Amino acid sequence: MSGRGKWGLSLIGVAIVAVALWWSLRPSGLPKGIAAGNGRIEATEIDIATKMPGRVVEILKREGDFVEAGEVLARMDTEVLRAQLAEAQAQVRQAENAYRTAQSVVVQRSNELSAAEAVVAQRRAELDAAEKRLRRSLALVGEGAASRQQLDDERAQMLSARAAVSAAQAQVAAARAAIEAAKSQVVEAQSVIAAAEATVARLQADIDDAELRAPRAGRVQYRVAEPGEVLSAGGRVLNMVDLSDVYMTFFLPTEAAGRVAIGSEVRLVLDAVPNYVIPARATFVSSVAQFTPKTVETESERLKLMFRVRAHIDQDLLKRHLEQVKTGLPGMAYVKIDPNAEWPSELEIRVPP
Repeated sequence: MSGRGKWGLSLIGVAIVAVALWWSLRPSGLPKGIAAGNGRIEATEIDIATKMPGRVVEILKREGDFVEAGEVLARMDTEVLRAQLAEAQAQVRQAENAYRTAQSVVVQRSNELSAAEAVVAQRRAELDAAEKRLRRSLALVGEGAASRQQLDDERAQMLSARAAVSAAQAQVAAARAAIEAAKSQVVEAQSVIAAAEATVARLQADIDDAELRAPRAGRVQYRVAEPGEVLSAGGRVLNMVDLSDVYMTFFLPTEAAGRVAIGSEVRLVLDAVPNYVIPARATFVSSVAQFTPKTVETESERLKLMFRVRAHIDQDLLKRHLEQVKTGLPGMAYVKIDPNAEWPSELEIRVPP
């Protein structure tokens, strides 16, 4: 026999052994009330991306690294942001100085008002004295004890005192208006401080966002960017998977899918480790068929429709075997569509120790 023939026989032998091994490990027959479908292990993927455009300075994790929630994964360049932050902080200090100056102006204008009110009181006293002298002079002139010149002088002094009161009252009004203007400057300075502090907070938030952190615990799946690259806003740096949210998506025909209840027991058998039977729970059943043979189906064709089902693996089990969790592995899912059905011995739960 030629070498090529021997090689062909060897391949056939290997294939036969593989089929025999698979057949020996597969469930020998599903009892009524249990359905099966093939699928793949999946997990929630998270893109670690930039909030703002910028240059990647440092990437701290590599593919396959496990990360904790809140852990820094990468850093973006923040030199420009820090310069803007220093400028905004200086504007805050400037606004605070303007606020203190405005407050001192209010105090000064209040003191001026008090002085103006004191002048009004003084001018009113002078007016009262002038009016009394004028009344006495009128009486004395009527008795011939005083000259008319004196009377005219007293009247002039009274009118002058009355004008002085009016002028002092005008000063009081001006002082009160100045106080209101100074108070408005205080309010304006407070608004400027608030705006400057908001700018500081925004810039500080942008600087904090320049440190790309893991939103939850998981594993880095692959790196998209490298240090030195300039990315636009939303540019991806890393991709990670949440290992606490692992599930298998598989497909069932119409009759079986219609009987799957949310929370139904599911057993998963992966091609890579067929000796383990992993427990899971059905968490999703599609409301739309994934495979539609024709636009108009006969009854037999409707039975061929396949619906997508998702089964999540218990989180406690995942936590105990994080290093063994891998996405993309194909396998079989067995779901109990009858709550009273019994699992065959081949599908009894067997998990890694």
